[in-house]
Amino acid sequence: MPYPSPPRSPSGPRRRTLLASAAGAALLVGCSSGSEDSGGGRSGSPSVAERARARAARDSEGLVERYDAVLAAHPAVAELVGPLRTEVVRHVEAFGGGRKVSDSASPSQAPSKAPSGSPSPSGSPSAAVPLDEKEALADLAATERALADRRAKALLGVPGELARLLASVAAAGAAHAYLLTEGTK
Repeated sequence: MPYPSPPRSPSGPRRRTLLASAAGAALLVGCSSGSEDSGGGRSGSPSVAERARARAARDSEGLVERYDAVLAAHPAVAELVGPLRTEVVRHVEAFGGGRKVSDSASPSQAPSKAPSGSPSPSGSPSAAVPLDEKEALADLAATERALADRRAKALLGVPGELARLLASVAAAGAAHAYLLTEGTK
């Protein structure tokens, strides 16, 4: 005797219906939060995204200054530090900065000027570069790591495209910190 087949009509909502509803809800949430942030605020103040982008650009500009100081003090590390500095300059440009930062110095040359007294990514004035190359690289790695951590936290409060950019640059900063740390060994 064959077993009876189960009833074909499901007792609750179908899986496709649930998935389509979840996708639609996510789309609506993404659209509504994006339009609020891009409006520039009600009182004429910059939006959260604009402030985060400007801060990220300033932080990257300060990091370029830090790289320049290390290159000026220790030209022998240019092979390791130069390409990383070039990437940080690209980060400045990606965030819309770059008025103060130029990539005219080749990675193999030390910059011709000393870093200015503008704030570094940690918020304090540019600190002196340690005299020991390994300490200078370790200090630069710590600066990169701290900035990457701060960006990873900041990406939670910004809309989609900027969050992806912050995540990408934070990952690059973590990789730079790793490479600088390995360069001290």
